[in-house]
Amino acid sequence: MEQPINDTDLLSAFSNQMADAVERVGAALVLVSGRPRHPASGLIVAPNLVLTADHVIEREEELTIQTADGRTLAAQFAGRDPATDLALLRVADLADEPATMADALARVGQIVLALGRPSSSGPMASIGIVSAVGGPLRTGRGGMLERYIQTDATPYPGFSGGPLIDAQGTVVGIMTTGLVNGVALAVPAPIAWRIAETLAQQGYVKRGYLGISSQPVPIPEAQRGGQSQERGLLIVRVEEGSPAEQGGILLGDILVALDGQAVLDTDDLQALLAGDRVGTTVAVQVVRGGALQTLHVQIGQRS
Repeated sequence: MEQPINDTDLLSAFSNQMADAVERVGAALVLVSGRPRHPASGLIVAPNLVLTADHVIEREEELTIQTADGRTLAAQFAGRDPATDLALLRVADLADEPATMADALARVGQIVLALGRPSSSGPMASIGIVSAVGGPLRTGRGGMLERYIQTDATPYPGFSGGPLIDAQGTVVGIMTTGLVNGVALAVPAPIAWRIAETLAQQGYVKRGYLGISSQPVPIPEAQRGGQSQERGLLIVRVEEGSPAEQGGILLGDILVALDGQAVLDTDDLQALLAGDRVGTTVAVQVVRGGALQTLHVQIGQRS
């Protein structure tokens, strides 16, 4: 007769599964020395490439990493993206197996582990759940993160740049406390891997700009120019010589769409000024004097 599984057996199985998950990704988890007396963590995401947090790289010379088997290797700075607080290091002779990325976005309530390697004594782990998945998010580093994962797992000192993993040891995000006032957030793995690929190719990520200052406003029905959108961005400043000025955007216009996508607030606009649109000319719809007008603006690149 089959014996029933008791609570102790279930807890033991769950405990072993989480320990196995840490072991599975641990070989790709490295210690990063990029600032005096404050090591951080990093993750091998491709052959010879380590992804870490941008704010932990205070110098671009004399960088080193320490691998899971104790080797200390020189690292070369490859690029950074302050908007997502990610940086990429290139490490010669780093043949260790890269970490595995999750195919889908993490779900709220999912059990996760935050991992770090802040010292040579081995990995550290902190358990929690995914408490929120959202975005876009305006960060304290002057950028816009299109998606983010928030967790209640404790981000111990040195965890920034380390992975947030699921129960199978698959990476669902890259941890950082450098985006919003020390809050523990993770950049979702698909975004982080895409940023890493871009940094490996060109060392930076294109960020677009129009050269305007704006504020969200309601649009009275009589002034919507025949369209149904109830909110937009009132243009309160246009920079001299900016893409906005060259494209004909005027003070007092209400911006309602860019490249066919509705713009209700500044977060919408920032999310639309993505890398692929930099340098391209797009249709910008504005309400001017109660009439809807379409302008054509070439998206500039933020320096």
